Amino acid sequence: MRNKKSNLYSAIRYTTLAAAVAPASALAGGFALNEQSASAMGVANAGTAANPENATTVLFNPAGMSQLSGTNLSFGAAVLDIDAEAKEGVIARRKDGTTFRDGRGGDIADPAVLPNLYMTHEVNDSVDVGFGIHAPYGLSADYDDDFTGRYFADETELTVISFSPSVSINNGEGLSMGAGINIMHAQGKLTKFQDYSDLQALAGTPLEDGYADIEGDDVAVNFRVGFLYELSKRTQFGLTLQTGTEFELDGDAEVSNVPDLAPNPDPVTSPQFPVVPTGGQTDQSEKVTVPLAIPESATFGVRHQLTDTITLLGGATYAKWSRFEELDVVSREGGQGAISSASGDPISHVTEDWQNTWQFNLGGIWQATPEWAFKTGYAFDESPVNEDYVTARIPSNDRHWLTLGAQWSDDSSGWTVDVAAGTLIFEDDAKVNEFEYDHDDPTGEPVNASNYQGEHELEAWSAGIQVSKRF
Repeated sequence: MRNKKSNLYSAIRYTTLAAAVAPASALAGGFALNEQSASAMGVANAGTAANPENATTVLFNPAGMSQLSGTNLSFGAAVLDIDAEAKEGVIARRKDGTTFRDGRGGDIADPAVLPNLYMTHEVNDSVDVGFGIHAPYGLSADYDDDFTGRYFADETELTVISFSPSVSINNGEGLSMGAGINIMHAQGKLTKFQDYSDLQALAGTPLEDGYADIEGDDVAVNFRVGFLYELSKRTQFGLTLQTGTEFELDGDAEVSNVPDLAPNPDPVTSPQFPVVPTGGQTDQSEKVTVPLAIPESATFGVRHQLTDTITLLGGATYAKWSRFEELDVVSREGGQGAISSASGDPISHVTEDWQNTWQFNLGGIWQATPEWAFKTGYAFDESPVNEDYVTARIPSNDRHWLTLGAQWSDDSSGWTVDVAAGTLIFEDDAKVNEFEYDHDDPTGEPVNASNYQGEHELEAWSAGIQVSKRF
């Protein structure tokens, strides 16, 4: 059996600061990431569009830079640890209809570190500028080689790094507006084992499983605009809108042990087989692209200072994940490649048919002393994964996020330190019942007998630290 490589399609590689890989289920819906700032994690990201505590507002709402004076720097990292494993009872069926049970795949996600860096600068009384480096999207899953569902998924990773310059202006009467651009570099890799059981009888000799390894990268851009309105000294509202985009991950597909085919020597008695395997197997490669849709989103936030020591925060985010309809591998060789067909159909197709999602957040801050503040938060996070098309690559379900945080600040020096920790509670096990579908009929009948069934148990926790300095 082929040895697996250490990296695969999609996960977060933060090359400027560090490497990071986000477990597939510890996400803010789909493959977006919650863990961008320890100060925001402490309140489960509640009210981030209306609560510019520090330079992380570059990400959450660029309009918030107008409420920061001088120059501000924030940097930190989050740690994610997820326990994701298929339960007993997994079963699969090959293309020839035979069923089998092998391994459960082990714990598919290792702990990950997600660093970030943000900076803002006050140009004058009306204009502020900022910059951020962060990892907005990413996922990772890595199964053992004997995983029962290995013909559907082996390793999956997504790596996205965003460089985000921004600017804000204010009218001096409580209204601020901001805009930013996200210049994102993505790297991806997908692998799985190839099932040739349906060709076995025609070959007349045993055929070894193949292995498909697909890699690609791309740069894409989307835009963010934000509004912040100070209703009173105690209450303000924020709104952040982000455009969608699409990566075209250009790279190569390498497939091992592809059966050699030859014209059918007896087309009269078996016209359904224009070509048949000869029994030989070869390795093939082709230039490919993997389209990957990134959704539009809208985030609303409110901050209300209830008393001199208690601040309440709330918010909601709507994301248009329905853009992610399929995960296809498309030839860049115009049907003339070694792997692709002349019809121009995708080399590989996975139906996703994701759904739009809401995330709801509530949080509170208690300013216990001038130096110390304590935080708590709760978020309900819908999963965009369609329950009819849950895949082994992204087993997911709705989840609840509970967090605690603490903040120490020294006004005289301008230093602030935030720490936060949280746990993800999933509503149920992720139930996978995966088939292969045709690209032209993605929600119709499966194209063959191949199937994987299993329940994946998911648990996760996160922790973060952040240091901020006001100059």
